[in-house]
Amino acid sequence: MRSLFPRFLSIFLIEIAIVFFILFILWGLPEIDTWSPLWKLYYLELPLGLWILTLLGAFSISVAIWSISLTQSKDKELADVLQTLIQTEKKTPVSTKYLSKIIRKSIVSVEDLIITQRKSLQRITNERAEAEDKLIQERIIQERQRLARELHDSVSQQLFAASMLLSTVNETAPEDLPLHFTKPLKQTETIVQQAQLEMRALLLHLRPAALHNKSLAQGLEDLLFELKQKVFFNIHHRLEEVSLQKGAEDHLFRIAQETLSNTLRHAKATEVDILLVERDNLAIFRVQDNGVGFQEFDEKAGSYGLKNIEERAIEIGGTCKIVSVPNQGTVIEVKIPVEKEYEPDDSNIISG
Repeated sequence: MRSLFPRFLSIFLIEIAIVFFILFILWGLPEIDTWSPLWKLYYLELPLGLWILTLLGAFSISVAIWSISLTQSKDKELADVLQTLIQTEKKTPVSTKYLSKIIRKSIVSVEDLIITQRKSLQRITNERAEAEDKLIQERIIQERQRLARELHDSVSQQLFAASMLLSTVNETAPEDLPLHFTKPLKQTETIVQQAQLEMRALLLHLRPAALHNKSLAQGLEDLLFELKQKVFFNIHHRLEEVSLQKGAEDHLFRIAQETLSNTLRHAKATEVDILLVERDNLAIFRVQDNGVGFQEFDEKAGSYGLKNIEERAIEIGGTCKIVSVPNQGTVIEVKIPVEKEYEPDDSNIISG
């Protein structure tokens, strides 16, 4: 109602001005004798002038009500359109029955701007999350390297020294020494040696899966050469160059680390055979030992590490086969498809 009266008054005054202008054209200047029909002529006991004012007032009220209704319809439609643009992620057809062409063009521009800004914000959010994940991974790798160095320089060296001292004591002990003295010494030596294996397996697991621009065969060669200097069992290996992508090589190198770590901790083997070859478009990696083996779902057999190996093999499109026989050993074999690069057939090339 607040907006109805001003509109009615403005329309009414405009209409009166128009009526007076028409009367001025028809009857000339406003003289009493000339304009006397406005109050002398009666219709239904009312002067003609009053009828004119009443009709003008009714018409003004109708136009004012129609104008307010049209304005409210435009406002509601514009609000609905903007709400639709805010809530939807893609362009959707919206009803613009009461809006002008200029407003429609503005809505299209606003819609394009909102979609562009939304995509930009999503991209920035994704990039920020990826950057944070990358930073976290780098810090994890740095921390693992630091722990590996400290453990190698302190605990590992001390275990090695203790193992050497116990081995020397057991070798130089008199033969007539009572059993209750020699047996605890040998048991302690065995425990220290097992602790050494656990420590070496942990150091092996802490090493980051990075080949440092080396091939997979070269990286495994260096890993096994370092490992041979620190273990009490024999390692035999056959490593060939395989054609794998960088990501697959890194995953397979990590699988090798995990497999050797499990062997060190749980196998109690004296012989370990390692194979890396490429046959029939498959990269085959196999680790076989003559250790204690394990039953299926044996928690003591490092089932968590074996699950990691299987998951890593699946991630690069490969398969993992684990066979173990108690007191005979374990075989872990991973096969990964080799993606060959396309080579054009020379026979189909026509020389110009």
